Amino acid sequence: MEWKVEYTRDALNDLRNLDKTQQMQVVKAIKKTAENPLPNAEGGYGKSLGNHISSKLSGYMKIKLLKLGLRIIYGIVRKDNIMRIIIISVRDDESVYKIAQKRINETR
Repeated sequence: MEWKVEYTRDALNDLRNLDKTQQMQVVKAIKKTAENPLPNAEGGYGKSLGNHISSKLSGYMKIKLLKLGLRIIYGIVRKDNIMRIIIISVRDDESVYKIAQKRINETR
């Protein structure tokens, strides 16, 4: 069962700021992950995040696009089968996690 993908307003802006080739690859990766965005431990494609010094992202997942140097962070809403994209950014660990934490805090 494929999950519904929702983008936060900021994540949509992140996507729009990429060039067309990157956009297509990001959307393709998100669509593939949306087939089963649950954590690896539950048989899904999601790679679980934990808490870092600068952020508390336990319960969120990431998609790494190594060749593009991008990371996508998303959360899941199990009862509604929603995969919510929080951020699409360069794979600089600390900054992408800090921005994700800030965005999550702003939506609460």
